[in-house]
Amino acid sequence: MKSAVLHTTLCVLSLAVLAGAGLAAAAPAGKSTTSAPSAKSATAMTAPAADVPAGHDTAQHATFALGCFWSGEVTFEGRPGVISVTSGYSGGHKVNPTYEEVSTGLTGHYETVDIVFDPAKTSYAKLLDIFWHNVDPTQADGQFCDHGPEYHSMIFFHGDQQRQQAMDSKQQIEASGRFKKPIATQIVAAGPFYPAEEYHQDFYKKNSQYYHEYRTGCGRDARLLQLWGKLDAYAPGIV
Repeated sequence: MKSAVLHTTLCVLSLAVLAGAGLAAAAPAGKSTTSAPSAKSATAMTAPAADVPAGHDTAQHATFALGCFWSGEVTFEGRPGVISVTSGYSGGHKVNPTYEEVSTGLTGHYETVDIVFDPAKTSYAKLLDIFWHNVDPTQADGQFCDHGPEYHSMIFFHGDQQRQQAMDSKQQIEASGRFKKPIATQIVAAGPFYPAEEYHQDFYKKNSQYYHEYRTGCGRDARLLQLWGKLDAYAPGIV
């Protein structure tokens, strides 16, 4: 569960706002209460190729866990070659899990973003570079203030080529000597991806003030600056 007290309060307030706008069933009594399921979250993406938007037949998927998936969306949306970014759950054993279930840490899922990208306009190697510079790869108990197995940093590869590129990128990070601690980020094959509830999609747009306060309170940018020496803030005004 997101551990910051600030985030718990903001999440409740944010969902109350969404509920008033008709985007969630009701404001939750606690942080983990979910909205009514949307059509988007009803079916697992078991065949990613079938999920590519019309007109993008050559598009590919990249799937990453960067801790809180709200921040994962901020990291990749709007970049050249990125067609769409969807928040969801990967890696677990329960079919169609809810946010409340995933937040217990017992379903084996990770908060994840699934990225559809145009390989003619960007590369998987570029997306990997963006991923690494937006996580703490040495943190083994979550990401930043968010602790729990569901917040572990992960790379979910689609096919042998992505697997090799991911492994190579991790080896480069390890060989760089930048980090004294071992790299905790894991690389595993992509399985079913379950889109999160609708109120989580583009959360930073729907509740920008609350997202800003959460991100600042969580210490994400301060830690990234400490780790990497600069911020990869592609979306000015969001970060």
